[in-house]
Amino acid sequence: MMLGIILALLAGGLVSLQNIFNTKVNEHTGSWATTTLVLGMGFAASLFISLLVEGRGTFSLQHMQPWYWISGMIGVGVVICLVKGVRQLGPTFAISIVMTSQLGFALLWDSLGWLGLDQVPFTWNQLIGVLILLGGILVFKFGGTSENRGSKYESH
Repeated sequence: MMLGIILALLAGGLVSLQNIFNTKVNEHTGSWATTTLVLGMGFAASLFISLLVEGRGTFSLQHMQPWYWISGMIGVGVVICLVKGVRQLGPTFAISIVMTSQLGFALLWDSLGWLGLDQVPFTWNQLIGVLILLGGILVFKFGGTSENRGSKYESH
């Protein structure tokens, strides 16, 4: 369990770092060029590492539902939405909304057992946790003085 927590924390840090880099790339190119660069570099890196670690096993794809293959296309939507969201809202506000959305949808999919997941019983405590996070975002964004409420990102 501890390894899972460490890996999840690392993933969160890497996602935040990637979004900063993506935003900087987007300042010099368009959103689609940024997405192409990000996902193209990710493909090259993951293919290289996979070939080193798994060898020919990289291409052993039997017993997989065909609709799982659209994950890469979903990644295009993720990168485009994040780049544009960070540009409009700023990194902290955008990422806090993304995290809350991820948690809310994960709760929904777990509770309903969608997409081949084992169904996890819904509890009101889980929903309250998501709502508390949402409340924290609202306090973060709108709870300061009137001088702090304006954002350089809102004018884009």
